[in-house]
Amino acid sequence: MARLMGGFVIGLVFGAGIALSGMINPAKVLNFFDLAGNWDPSLAFVMGGALVVTALGYRFVLRRPGPVLARAFHLPVRRDIDLPLLGGAAIFGMGWGITGFCPGGSIPALGLGEPAALMFVAALAAGIMAARRLRGPAG
Repeated sequence: MARLMGGFVIGLVFGAGIALSGMINPAKVLNFFDLAGNWDPSLAFVMGGALVVTALGYRFVLRRPGPVLARAFHLPVRRDIDLPLLGGAAIFGMGWGITGFCPGGSIPALGLGEPAALMFVAALAAGIMAARRLRGPAG
C-alpha cells in the first residue's frame, strides 16, 4: 500500500509540475520547435530544471543502501546504441514534434478532457503493444 501511495504522490507532483510549467499545452511545446516562427524557449528551461533536479536526486538516492519503497534499485545495464533504440527515439521525436505531446505531458492533459491527448495516449498504448509483440516474449 505504501508503494502505491508513493507512486500516486510522485505522479501528482510530476503532473502538477507539468501543468504549472504549461507543458500540457501542445501549442507551447510545438512553439519550442518552431525556430523560424513563434519560438518559445520555456521548454528548454523546464528540461534544464528537470535535469538539475534529477542529477542531484540520483547522487543523493544512489548513496543509500536501497530504495525506500522497493527491495532493490532497478537501473539500466545496457549502454549500447542499437537499431531499436535509434528507431524508438526517432518515432518518439516525430510523434512529439507532430502532436506537441510527450508521454509525460499527455497523461496530465487527459485530466483536462483534451481529445488530442486521448488520441495520443491511445496511439502511445498501441505503439507500446506493437513494440512488445515485435520483440517477442524474451524482449
